[in-house]
Amino acid sequence: MKHKINLLVIALVMIVMGARADEGMWLPYSINGQNLAEMQRLGCKLTAEQIFSFNQPSLKDAIVQFGGGCTGELISAEGLLLTNHHCGLSQVQAHSSVEHDYLQDGFWARSKEQELPNEGLTVSFLNYIEDVTAKILKGVTNDMSEDDRAKLIKENGEQLVKETKGERDVEVEIVPFYHGNQYILFVYDVYKDVRLVACPPWGIGKYGADTDNWTWPRHKGDFCIFRVYTAPDGSPAKYSRSNVPMKSKHFLPISLKGVQPGDYAMILGYPGSTDRYSYSGAVQNIIDLEGPAVVDCRTTKLEQYRKHMDADPAVFIQYASKQASVSNYWKYYIGQVKQLKRNKVVEKRKEQEKAFRQWIEQDKNRKEEYGGIFDEMDKYWNHQNQYTKALIYHREAGWRGGEAVAFAMKFRALNNAIEQKQASKEDIAAYAQRMKGTAKSYFKDYNKNLDRDVTIALLNLFYKDVNPAQLPATIKKIGNKCKGDFTAYVNDAFEKSVFVDEEKLDAYLDNPKSLSKDPIFALMKDIVDSYIELNDQAETVDNSRAERLYMKGLMEMQKDRNFYPDANFTMRLTYGNVQKCEPADAITYDYITTLDGVMEKYKPGNWEFDVPQDLIRLWENKDYGRYADKNGNLVVNFITTNDITGGNSGSPVIDGEGNLIGLAFDGNWEAMSGDIAFENEVQRTICMDMRYLLFIIDKMANAQNLMQELKIVQ
Repeated sequence: MKHKINLLVIALVMIVMGARADEGMWLPYSINGQNLAEMQRLGCKLTAEQIFSFNQPSLKDAIVQFGGGCTGELISAEGLLLTNHHCGLSQVQAHSSVEHDYLQDGFWARSKEQELPNEGLTVSFLNYIEDVTAKILKGVTNDMSEDDRAKLIKENGEQLVKETKGERDVEVEIVPFYHGNQYILFVYDVYKDVRLVACPPWGIGKYGADTDNWTWPRHKGDFCIFRVYTAPDGSPAKYSRSNVPMKSKHFLPISLKGVQPGDYAMILGYPGSTDRYSYSGAVQNIIDLEGPAVVDCRTTKLEQYRKHMDADPAVFIQYASKQASVSNYWKYYIGQVKQLKRNKVVEKRKEQEKAFRQWIEQDKNRKEEYGGIFDEMDKYWNHQNQYTKALIYHREAGWRGGEAVAFAMKFRALNNAIEQKQASKEDIAAYAQRMKGTAKSYFKDYNKNLDRDVTIALLNLFYKDVNPAQLPATIKKIGNKCKGDFTAYVNDAFEKSVFVDEEKLDAYLDNPKSLSKDPIFALMKDIVDSYIELNDQAETVDNSRAERLYMKGLMEMQKDRNFYPDANFTMRLTYGNVQKCEPADAITYDYITTLDGVMEKYKPGNWEFDVPQDLIRLWENKDYGRYADKNGNLVVNFITTNDITGGNSGSPVIDGEGNLIGLAFDGNWEAMSGDIAFENEVQRTICMDMRYLLFIIDKMANAQNLMQELKIVQ
């Protein structure tokens, strides 16, 4: 195994003097040389082996991929797992009802027997990595077409995954790095029995909601607690009463020390996606087309959500997680477009491209290898600009717009089997019966009136904003006929379709037949077919070769630069310090917020800024116990200079001795361009202080069963 790690170190680590400590999502198995020396200078007292090792328990053994897009960490010897409230929100919502409103009131399992199972929720532990670039690129030549290259890489990858997996119950994936200049294989153990243990009330875990999202100062207890269970022999297993709590290979002690300016802070997690080395044309596309299109569609959707959620507590419970999901990247794109402009990211990329062109001109061989890549990228983005808006509307306002339309997509395979006679009647009937479980889950959190209004509003927007030549035929035809008002059309569709009525759908599944005459299914199919056609047209121009060569050339041109790879939902380490922020002239933000700030924002009855009465009582009495800082205040959140992005939600913030001091949950408004370009002076990670976590568990929830399980250090 050490041999594999050494290969990665050689392949991935390029030393650069004077690198900024805060920028960079580093591969944790390659932190030697300059990275480790800089970490230790900043206050890290751990060795590389203590952070990441396959030979002994290390920090990496406490870190998991949580669900489909978050991070979590083990905090006890019995598999207790901490992540963000917004990461566990869908599970909390699924267990909630008007009678048991865990969203508003919180949930605290007082014993392991009260912990709630969550169908479909998994966590993944990394157990092996290998640089497989040579194996993946075996047979690839420079004179290959991109299609042939991609086909051979796919074949090599599938064979390697098959060989690596064998008969083992593991997940194997091969991930490209540096735009396809390198490939790394990852093997994960996937645990399928993950139970809800605790979450705070809405007025703590979701405090500030949409208004405060992506901003600092924050005052949010953004945490949720789960537990990982295994089969009695310790292996991954689906939910069973006979399963037992995981025996953690490593878990994180929780520190009571608190934070001060300059303190070392390290984050391990699974950041989702960045594009730090992209071409200026890609950035301009986001500013002009992608960002505004997403914002317009989601603004329309959120307006309808709020109208219905504010009017009915039952609908609020049904749609709390859905609304949060839609809202998160609605505000993200608003901020990203604004800060890309403010931080002049396009102009900075063009300066880099100008330097690259000059470097090419200095050498004949460089001209031959890299000379045409900018023409290729210009051609690609000029082409993409013709399709971006329409494709996003097809997705955001079309097949992922109204819920019934989106739900109908799940029945495409069944309908194809019926219409094309691809399966026997017995197999079709059996498949239809299995879909009853899917339908039951769907209708549990479905509100027909809300979905009707969402669908009308989005179709109206779709017809109005998209080039008529790029509209799906149904939307164009109906829109022309009804002059852009889809109310009557949607009302009629909702009266006739099986996808908005549980009894109708249940009856259909008992006797499945072609769905071609169902108006919602027909609309969905037309939108999807139109999307596929447009996407095929958009993909007639390709820039993968140009991007790959540009990345290769940048690394060759800037040999003294330590190129960390873009985020791609693989484990990364980022390090920095606790530090205040001065984002603009005459504006200074402190590095912490306190419970006093929560109460300053408090608005009784307001869905974003109401707080539990128990919290108010504790604040009034200043009953903070050992969780108060030296000034007698209860710190709620703090900020660091760490480099994170989506997917890092729930990541642990770790001090120099390997103790948990915070829980990362957001970034700041002034650095919303950070996925494209890191802003050294203003980029901050927003974290929940662990003393606030312990205060909520101990003083407010009185969950002493959990307190006894945690390892707390001074």
